[in-house]
Parts: sequence; C-alpha cells; structure tokens
Amino acid sequence: MSRTRLLSTVAVAAGCLVVAVVATIALFLSGSRTVVVASHDATVRPTLDGDVVVRTGPLLPDVRRRGDGPVGVDVVLGKTEAGSADELIARYAFIASQPDAQVAKVERAVRDIAVSAAVRGLGLGMVPLAVWLLLGPHRRGELFRGLRTRRGAVGGVLLLALPLALWQPWDSDADTQEAEQDWITLGTFLGDAVPLPAEADGIEVRTGPTTTETRRLIASAVSTYDKSKAFYADAVEAAGSLPLREPAQGETVALLVSDRHDNIGMDPVARAIGDAAGATVVLDAGDDTSTGQPWEAFSLDSLDRTFGDLDRWAIAGNHDNGSFVTRYLADLGWTTLDGEPVEGPGGGLVLGVDDPRSSGLGDWRDETGLSFTEVGERLADAACDSEERISTLLVHDADLGRASLARGCVDLVVGGHTHVQSGPEPVAGEGGRTGWTYTNGTTGGAAYAIAVGSKPRRDAGVSLVTYDEQGRPVGVQAVRLQTDGSFVVGGYAALTYE
Repeated sequence: MSRTRLLSTVAVAAGCLVVAVVATIALFLSGSRTVVVASHDATVRPTLDGDVVVRTGPLLPDVRRRGDGPVGVDVVLGKTEAGSADELIARYAFIASQPDAQVAKVERAVRDIAVSAAVRGLGLGMVPLAVWLLLGPHRRGELFRGLRTRRGAVGGVLLLALPLALWQPWDSDADTQEAEQDWITLGTFLGDAVPLPAEADGIEVRTGPTTTETRRLIASAVSTYDKSKAFYADAVEAAGSLPLREPAQGETVALLVSDRHDNIGMDPVARAIGDAAGATVVLDAGDDTSTGQPWEAFSLDSLDRTFGDLDRWAIAGNHDNGSFVTRYLADLGWTTLDGEPVEGPGGGLVLGVDDPRSSGLGDWRDETGLSFTEVGERLADAACDSEERISTLLVHDADLGRASLARGCVDLVVGGHTHVQSGPEPVAGEGGRTGWTYTNGTTGGAAYAIAVGSKPRRDAGVSLVTYDEQGRPVGVQAVRLQTDGSFVVGGYAALTYE
C-alpha cells in the first residue's frame, strides 16, 4: 500500500471515528428504557444537563435535584396501582427512605442505553470505512472524478442535505405550560412551617397551579420519610449489638424471612441482624409482595439489593399472585424452588415449591389445579424419593410440609404465612424419624397483607437457622422488632434427631 493510500485510509478511519462518536451521543440522548420505578411504569431518558428530574404527571409537581456530573436523567412516571393520592404519596415517601435499589435500577437503565448507543454508533461509524474499502482505489477514483461534473455536484448536495432533512431543526414544539413554570426549592414550596430533613437539600419542585391539598400531601410525605428513615436507621444500629448466638466452627447460619409485604424499610434491619449472627444464606418463604403485580418490583429490587451478595433460595407465597415474583427473582439470580431438591445451606438438600393458593400457581410440573393437600403429598413424594435426605423444606405455609414430616423424609420444614412465630416443634415420622416444623413471623410487620408505613404495623420478625458441617439444621433463633423500636431476642432452640 502506497503512503498516499495509507494516509487516505487513516483519514477516512478518523472521519468514521468522528461519525461513530457523534452517532453514539445522538443515540444516547435519544434513547430510553421502560422500567418499573417507585411502583410506576416509568420511562428513563438520559440528558446532558446533570440533573435528575422526575416528572410525576398532571396532578403533582415535578421534582428535580441538581447533579454533580455531566450526565443527568429524566424519569417520566406512568401508570401505577394506588387507591388514592394519599396512598401514592405515602408510598413515594416510604420508597424514598430506602432509595438505593431504585437508584441502582435507574443507573442500570442509563448504562444499558449508553452501551446500546455505543454499539450502534460504532456500527454506523464502520459503514463509511467498509464502503471505502469495498469500493477500492479504482472505483473511488471514478467517483471522485464524477463529483466534478454537474450531476456529481447535484448528488453531493443531495447527500449533504439528507441529514438536515432528517434533523429538521426548523420544526419546533408549541409553547407548553411546563415551559412557563419555574423551579423553586422544596422549602420555599412548602413554607417555613414544614421542617425539612438534610437529605432534602437541593431538591426543587416545578411551580404551577398547585393546591393547598397538594402541598398538604407533600408535607405529609416529608413527615413519613423522616419518621421511616429514623425508625429503621435506629433499628439497624441497635441490631448490631443484639445478644445472638455465634456459629461454631463449620456451622452455616441462614436468615429466614417471610411475609415482607413490600416493607423495604425492614430489609436493612434484617440484613443487620443476619450480619450480627454471621448469616451467609437467605431463605425467603414468600409473600414479598401484597398482590404479586409488576408495580411491586420495588420490593423485589430492595430484597435483591440487600441480600444479593449472599447465597439465597426463595419460593412465592399466596399473596405473590401469578408468576411475576418467581420469574423476577430468578432473573435477579435467586434460586427459586420448583419441587426438585437442590443443594442448599451447608451443602444439605433444600426442597420447596410456590404456594398452591397463589393465582396461577399450584402446578406440579405438567399438572394444574392441584389442591393444597395434593401439592403437599407431591412434595412428600419428592422428598421421600430423594436419594439423600432433605435437610430443609422451604414453603410458605408450614402445613404444606405435614405429609413430608409424617413420612419421616425431611429434617426441618420452615414457612411463614400466619404472621405469628411458632415452633420449632418436633414431629415423629414413620420409622421413628424425627423432623421439625417452624413458622417465622412477618418480616415486614404486616397486618394482613399491608406493611407499608413509617414503621411496622405489628412485630416484625426474622429467624436464624443454623446448619452443621453436613448441612443438617441444628438450631433456630427468632428475633422480633417491636413497634416501639425495641428488639425481642428468642433463645436458641437446638434441634435434635432420633
């Protein structure tokens, strides 16, 4: 290759790189992702003003926070499920008190847009280089000579006009109400009567025809945020000094949670208890949501954000209606149990299945419409057919493990559902083989299926299950956070077998 040809190729490659960069930026700024954020279907779009803007719709003022970097994000909230504006605002405040999972979700969406834009921009930038190389020097010479003709000049002008025609900078949007509104600080918006937490510094709202009722709702949200953050932060700090049993050499501790019912405030508390006890495993006995709908993804995001670095197994409860919860957790990397034994805590086998009373659940492989009792019998069949004894049967309702215990095929059945801690209780099975049944309380402190609030609605409980070197459960300890913020630590209950 001659020096002139080499320089020409390098120049074209440099031009293609410029095209790729410009295309990447354009695609990045025009890109978007639809995700579920703060219980809403939301559209996430990156910007270059550094601001984080949340557009809440026509009834509530938009919210903005100034960023430190060049890349910002515009989040447009769409459909959600809420019975009233009060309920929706309270939900915003509660989620905002534990925002890490939602922030991480938006950041992932922006990164995905950036990666996609870079790949597509690189592809577009390679097109001119590929055409240049494919044409070869002879054909390129003919094309350049053709540009000197009248026809070539017209073609060149049309080629240059094509991007302008696609861009159409002369086509502007009509004036909007939004353009006429200014941003003011949250403190100015609410007035001096509402004390703001330090975290609210830098938050601005867009002015508009807001009513006294709107201001009251937002003031209520600030109060809920403050109370929730303080209550659970104090609980996290106190959990670190609880008198919990320390695992012996070779033992594995699992943190058992159940019936969270969207109470993400308890997640860092549960993690703090687990860390204090040396837990490296999480067993999730279901009812992480109240309805099993996609708007409750914020609860599952928080669950994964809190425990994603631990070994974790999960099943769905009766309130986790349909297949959304199980599918979502599986996509996040949780081991979701489906009636087949798998290796569990400490190397022992764990068996479990989603609660059959959930809408859309209760299937057993190819069979549908099975009753609670029939699913329990199928679980017992699977447990007793296992070549290795089942150490843990993870179900939502411990009653689903009655047949397995009666037939002497499992060591420990753990569940939740009743929102009241009970056990462990020994059960004598066939052949004199002892098993145990244990029910955790409600980790979310839920009254019925509702747990969202500035503090638990009833005692919020987790349990610590200890396994020996062979993966056999050898002890259980319950911990409850009461509604006044104090803890009740149960004694360590040893599990023995005959």
